[in-house]
Amino acid sequence: MAEPRKLSVRTMASFGIGEAAGAFMGTAWSVLLLFYYQQVVGVEAWLVGLAIGISVALDAVTDPLIGAWSDRIRTRWGRRHPMLLAAALPLAISFVLLFNPPRGMSDVEGFLWLTTFGVLVRASFTFYNIPHLALGAEMAHDYYQRSTLFAYSAFAYAMSVAVCYGLITGYYFPTVEGLYDPGFLNPHSYRTMSLTFAVVMVAAILLCVAGTRKEIPYLRDTQERGQMRFWTLFTEIWEVLKNASFRAVFFGLLLGSLVGGVESAFSPFMGVHFWGLRTEDLFYLAFVGLVSFPVAFVLIPVLTRLLDKRMSVMLPLASWITAVNVPICLRLADVPWFPENGSPWVLAIFIAASTVGALSAPIIGASANSMLADVADEHELDTGIRREGVLYSVRAFSQKATQAFGTVFGGILLSAIDFPTYATRGEVPAETVWNLGLIAGPATSIFSLLALGFYLRYRINHRRHAEIVAALEARREGPTGSGLARDAS
Repeated sequence: MAEPRKLSVRTMASFGIGEAAGAFMGTAWSVLLLFYYQQVVGVEAWLVGLAIGISVALDAVTDPLIGAWSDRIRTRWGRRHPMLLAAALPLAISFVLLFNPPRGMSDVEGFLWLTTFGVLVRASFTFYNIPHLALGAEMAHDYYQRSTLFAYSAFAYAMSVAVCYGLITGYYFPTVEGLYDPGFLNPHSYRTMSLTFAVVMVAAILLCVAGTRKEIPYLRDTQERGQMRFWTLFTEIWEVLKNASFRAVFFGLLLGSLVGGVESAFSPFMGVHFWGLRTEDLFYLAFVGLVSFPVAFVLIPVLTRLLDKRMSVMLPLASWITAVNVPICLRLADVPWFPENGSPWVLAIFIAASTVGALSAPIIGASANSMLADVADEHELDTGIRREGVLYSVRAFSQKATQAFGTVFGGILLSAIDFPTYATRGEVPAETVWNLGLIAGPATSIFSLLALGFYLRYRINHRRHAEIVAALEARREGPTGSGLARDAS
């Protein structure tokens, strides 16, 4: 069997830098968007949740289309790179407009503005993100090198999230006592924030394209040619869903995204109103990320070798569920010895729980992406066709669809618990705050526990993948190459 081509550190770093575009867009989207439109612009929470949900749901519909198209296009610059470049400017422009709506809009006008530019931001990013993920699966051919490549990717994403979150909480939105408490209520900071983040996103995409372009001649091609017919897309999706390991990752990520949708909607409300923290206190989370993410980067390939990829997802996920829920449940139960808001111990506990999440998230993300790359090999063995674009787009579709539902549901729940507009820290009714914690903590974690059950069903370990690769190499070398049974060990 031929030795797989090794990627240089520069190539892997360039691929990872491309994740900064998603990190800056996604962090601003999840941390600020619902809060901004509900608290600052003044649109009803359920309308904001609905608009965000529509944006993500429509974006989800485009994922398989873009993925299948990306698998088929042929240019001198490869299948993926032209799409990466084409997405840069539309993403930047629509992002700036999203956070700069005209003043004095009614609820309906705010809803329409948020829906329109929310759809454009998400669609532009998908046009970049799906080919980017597929590019990673194509560049790295070896079982362990894929884990290393996606470790670079997860590391860059996580560090970018930390920097982005630090800029949001420590620079753009400081608390102004008596005027903007929390600092997220300051309407003037959203303009400069959105312009800066747009420039960062474009720069990240350009650096990714420039640093990975030399791999274009070595990317694996598919045997499939011809135009994509819309109805064949459903056949391709059904094909990949027949794979048991893909279903395990698919449903595990789907349930995790549902939880993420609700928690994203509640995130700034929890920090400020449930835990009573200032915007400047939340800035410490950026340092948590800067310390935790390099550790996670080192742990990803180590855990993959020691535990295999399935346990590299399950162990961090179980740790994350525990760390998030223990302090919330203690507060909800009004345990006498648990510190009250305003105590320095509350911030310490919040940081400790966030550290577990900061360690776990990149490990889960990198391992899941690497698992899907292995599924692409198994699918090629079964069908003779590589479907990285479809695999990652179906994954993205499921995540976005459930995240859309979670965001809509989160907006509805904010309205249901009567969360006030332009709420100052410490002045929200206690019953409303208690309900906020119940939803953001134990109620949504039920779905995270179900995700663990699905990950248990993933079948491709190192030995199984080595068998798949050997069979594929034999097939490529001549007509005597044969397939393998798909039974997992």
